[in-house]
Amino acid sequence: MRSFTTMDPPRTAAVWRFNYRPVIASVATLVIACFVAGDSRCRMAGAVEIFAPGAKLEVVAGKGAGGEGPAWHPKLGVLSSGNGHIMQWTVGGESRIYREGAGTNGLLFDKRGRLLACEPKLRRVTRQELDGKLTVLTDNYEGKKYNQPNDITVDSAGRIYFTDPRYGSKDDMQIRDAEGKTIEGVYRIDLDGRVVRIIGRELERPNGILVSADDKYLFVADNNNDALGGARKLWRFVLKADGTVDMASKKLLHDWGAGRGPDGLKQDQQGRLYVAGGLNKPNPPAEPAVDVKGGIYVFTPEGESLAFLPVPTDEVTNCAFGDEDRKTLYITGGGVIYRIRVTTPGRTLLNE
Repeated sequence: MRSFTTMDPPRTAAVWRFNYRPVIASVATLVIACFVAGDSRCRMAGAVEIFAPGAKLEVVAGKGAGGEGPAWHPKLGVLSSGNGHIMQWTVGGESRIYREGAGTNGLLFDKRGRLLACEPKLRRVTRQELDGKLTVLTDNYEGKKYNQPNDITVDSAGRIYFTDPRYGSKDDMQIRDAEGKTIEGVYRIDLDGRVVRIIGRELERPNGILVSADDKYLFVADNNNDALGGARKLWRFVLKADGTVDMASKKLLHDWGAGRGPDGLKQDQQGRLYVAGGLNKPNPPAEPAVDVKGGIYVFTPEGESLAFLPVPTDEVTNCAFGDEDRKTLYITGGGVIYRIRVTTPGRTLLNE
């Protein structure tokens, strides 16, 4: 266990604007594009059920604003990690810096509207309180610095789960097993501040993470994308009442093969999974596949493929539901924030 530390409220910096523009036509066009690309997993029936008739994929903010995140708030709009900052796309349609130099990745608002953030730059997980102050929830595990906290989720009890991969240089990776091998794990922060590793070397490089609405499952994106033959898989684990996972329950939901694997993921109120992944151009030698396109892959909780939404800019990193009816899916990809309307409201902690 470590004690929490509190720092001054973040500052808001310069404001800049970006004009909206539709970038892809109707849902039918999306599906046709998917088939032209050779992705047999895209199905007309699934797409029509999931994306609103006539829905268009729109750009709402660019210039690097949509690097990662995103997270929706009814008063703040959409926050995202971009250009080294936390960016804000306001409800009034303005794009600006929300927290300068934050160095964040995954963002999530909890039930009380506090902003949870993975901060790979400073190798920690934080929470922005309702008064604006920043609380460090954890910055080490057993005295060792984390690799690069990446994505975050919360169960109904308020326990926080986050992934800790390392992309790029492997220098200064401090968390290792008894044999000295590096660990890219999954951790849980309990209500008393205690941190527990719940997945270690059972996965190669955990990235996106999500607890199901009923706390029954933990979904983890295993994305070792810089190694040829590395994992590019979406896994499902049974989540026990005490917040640990049943390793024997490990179930493969989808494998992206030699393409770009899964990143962030969210769930709608029918339990369907919306997973960011793929690349529009192959990236040899590690990712030579030409048929694993960039976009949002939609699955049932059992791994049945329902639909695919192409997104034109690489890399497609994450998504989140928002707006008053929770029927807008916001997507980050290639520094751009997109949105598209869906037929089923999505899960957000703020309305649960």
